[in-house]
Amino acid sequence: MGYDVHKLGKDRDLIIGGVKIPFELGLIGHSDADVLLHAISDALLGAAALGDIGKHFPDTDDAYKGISSIILLEKVGELITDEGYFIENIDATIIAQKPKMRPYIDQMRENIAKALALDISQVNVKATTEEGLGFTGNMEGISSQAVCMLTSPGDMNYGLIGGGCSGCSGCPKA
Repeated sequence: MGYDVHKLGKDRDLIIGGVKIPFELGLIGHSDADVLLHAISDALLGAAALGDIGKHFPDTDDAYKGISSIILLEKVGELITDEGYFIENIDATIIAQKPKMRPYIDQMRENIAKALALDISQVNVKATTEEGLGFTGNMEGISSQAVCMLTSPGDMNYGLIGGGCSGCSGCPKA
């Protein structure tokens, strides 16, 4: 599970899911402050026990100042692959009072799928408001939550995926 939040402020672009959304306010952060991609990155890193985006891309490192979070997500995808994991699916929610996200969600899904070399059917993005409540409802910020499912070749060897034990040596089920 991943979670991220950024304050809204003037003189910043609003970039969510790698999409620049026309709006009078943008998200404030060291990178492009893309809350959706940050939440997804944290979900993926957490599921693989690899820490979080702050560990891999610290906001104290000028190399990441203003960087596109699509680039960070691609790097997270490489870390996941290098560890031997496969991304099965991602489900994410954007929490924002305004602007309406529906017109941009399909492009967000495409951006995420492309960055992680997934089929778009493996990526779900939805949005909700908080009915004027809390910091998101008061338009002080935008947050996002994401969950994912990873599998590894080891899962398949132990019969956890694919419907049965492969009978490999050392397997407790052999």
